[in-house]
Amino acid sequence: MDDDSEKNFVRRVGEQERRKLKAGKSVTIWSGLGMMGLVGWSVAVPTLLGTALGLWLDDRYPGRHSWTLALLMAGLTLGCLNAWRWVAKENREIHK
Repeated sequence: MDDDSEKNFVRRVGEQERRKLKAGKSVTIWSGLGMMGLVGWSVAVPTLLGTALGLWLDDRYPGRHSWTLALLMAGLTLGCLNAWRWVAKENREIHK
């Protein structure tokens, strides 16, 4: 390795390290609250959509079993799986 390519390599490594340190410091209380809000909405929206669809189906097609309860549970399950997947992805990104 000649002197110029070694200096170039050291400079690039230094820049990458500075970017990593800056990214690690960018997590603030507000970004943490924002992430919690995003996780909450990712659970709430499918749950509410399932409930609304269930109410509509119960109104149109009344039957022995409640569409509202079934779709509420389906929406809640889908929302929790979605939130779990998102949090796991963020955790992998943080530890990368």
